[in-house]
Amino acid sequence: MTYSVDLNCDMGESFGAWTLGQDAAVLPFVTSANIACGFHAGDPGVMRQTVRAALAHGVALGVHPGLPDLVGFGRRDMAISPEEAFDMVVYQLGALGAVARAEGGRLHHLKPHGALYNMAATNAALAQAIAEAVHRVQPELVLYGLAGSELTKAGEQLGLRTAHEVFADRTYQANGTLTPRRQPDAMVTDADTALAQVLRMVREGRVRSQQGPDVAIRADTVCLHGDGPHALAFAQRLHGALGEAGVRLAADFSGAR
Repeated sequence: MTYSVDLNCDMGESFGAWTLGQDAAVLPFVTSANIACGFHAGDPGVMRQTVRAALAHGVALGVHPGLPDLVGFGRRDMAISPEEAFDMVVYQLGALGAVARAEGGRLHHLKPHGALYNMAATNAALAQAIAEAVHRVQPELVLYGLAGSELTKAGEQLGLRTAHEVFADRTYQANGTLTPRRQPDAMVTDADTALAQVLRMVREGRVRSQQGPDVAIRADTVCLHGDGPHALAFAQRLHGALGEAGVRLAADFSGAR
């Protein structure tokens, strides 16, 4: 059996004089980039530079809308309404879409960032608002969401193509959600453990939860974070390990729904 998976990375998260991540170095090892749009990180110049670099490497362009929280990097929950979520996503989608067009590219997908992503994974109303924003503005985009979440369900109900996302460096709860970052066991810090987790999710469709039992999971796209100190080395290892295991790497969701 031939396996195929997308390898995505959050990028464009520098801001002004502040630099975050190793985008230029990591780009050759991923197939899609989730680009910050100025709410949780990024600025107009960084957006343009990141789009240009991604296009040069043939990496698919993704909108990465977040909550308006630069200080908290978009990782703190906010009590927003579905209407506010809709407006935030439309605004950021429009901004990155214009940058992509100016650079001769086109958008491929949208993936919410941080707290907005996690809130939409379990809050059906927020998930519906985000999916509706994509559907109204650019319905050909692929909607990335946590595997089996309310967000992927909302996208599928609207007829959007969806990509069920799994994480290389995060642990899972028995209900399929990610372990909250505030907990000490939220991150997978050992590279070998993370690689084994990814290969099992892609090939077997299962992941071991922190509570012990396996959780069934669909892995269309794998997220790796580009802002860690060992991000480049891990991206190289993950890219190589998937290739050696016969897994095709591509941001191709032509059959996804």
